[in-house]
Amino acid sequence: MTVVVKIGGAKAVDPEGALADVAALADDGEDVVVVHGGSTMVDETLERLGIEPEYVETPGGVVGRFTDEATMEAFKMAMPGVVNTDLVAGLQNQGVDAVGLSGVDGGLLTGPRKSAVRVVEDGKKKIKRGDHSGTIEDVNDDLLTRLLDGGYTPVASVPMLGVEDDGSYTPVNSDADRSAAAVAGALDADLVLLTDTRGVYRDPEDPETLIERVSTPAEYDELRTAAEGFMKRKVMAAEEALRGGAPSVVVADANADEPIRSALRGTGTTIERDALPEE
Repeated sequence: MTVVVKIGGAKAVDPEGALADVAALADDGEDVVVVHGGSTMVDETLERLGIEPEYVETPGGVVGRFTDEATMEAFKMAMPGVVNTDLVAGLQNQGVDAVGLSGVDGGLLTGPRKSAVRVVEDGKKKIKRGDHSGTIEDVNDDLLTRLLDGGYTPVASVPMLGVEDDGSYTPVNSDADRSAAAVAGALDADLVLLTDTRGVYRDPEDPETLIERVSTPAEYDELRTAAEGFMKRKVMAAEEALRGGAPSVVVADANADEPIRSALRGTGTTIERDALPEE
């Protein structure tokens, strides 16, 4: 079994439990690829640089970061520079031979750059230009497979390699959940999205309304309706992973005991491939 684990970058997420679980899975002979976020570190880096973080909402109601040129510089400092290095060191302390990669390395994550995005501001749809983001269309799964076969645990982060209109490359941002989804789909791996909630709730304010399993298209419609804010992007990532080849996706609590193994045992919100409506 191959497992792709996305470790969230929110301040409320403590990665130590996940790192210990990666080590336990590796000891059991399982292949694990880690993909991580780093929103808190990016925001802290922006603050040090005197730059205000900017978030936008798409016409579909998905909230995401707007990445201008200055923010992209902060991303390159924070994600592969700080967060990735710290996670790799943490795994090394757990006895795991971890290798840090950005999406630029070896063309790990590649796709067209988006320089303009559609947003909703004050109830009106607008085109916002100057964005440094991209859509992943290709994953160098051969690179990941070679590392896994060599006994290494890849730890990947943005930036991805954005393809410009003239064919040149620019490092750009990509959502970490969707990056993990692309990797899971390319490897036909189960995907575990670790975050700061127990999963997806029917009522976002009430953890007791956890949606535990999504097995049918009707249940998937309920899931999409329930997901709000940043959770919409996780549900979107789950669908992309499943359509790409992942057998299952679990949205689960990063701070739970044995967060990855418990997620694979069914704790959290498990989404099955059969739940997706036909395209």
